Amino acid sequence: MSASTPKPASKQIDRRRRRHPRYSVDFRVAVSYLLDNHYQKLEGHCRDLAQAGIGILLAAELNSGEVAGLSFSLPGSDIPWEVRAVVRYRRGYQYGFEFLSLTVEQQELLKSFIKGLKPAV
Repeated sequence: MSASTPKPASKQIDRRRRRHPRYSVDFRVAVSYLLDNHYQKLEGHCRDLAQAGIGILLAAELNSGEVAGLSFSLPGSDIPWEVRAVVRYRRGYQYGFEFLSLTVEQQELLKSFIKGLKPAV
């Protein structure tokens, strides 16, 4: 091989690529978080859902890395969910949370629930 032969480009890793596909869904979510040493509770709306996280529209100022409590029920279910989640990204008032504390039962319920949803765009 001559010195002028270009080497193949190294494969770039897309850090924005998701581990789990997201699905479109809309339901209310209560978000509890710590602000100035006091817990605040706000109502938000789930916009998309995945096996490992949830996208929530929320009128708040949370930073990446903050942990919050999420309270919701999946549409069509009366079972209340109380989970811990960490803010992974923010775009305006759209937040992406990664679940921290799903039980095995919740993981199975979530897997079953998202099977009937349309993929998010």
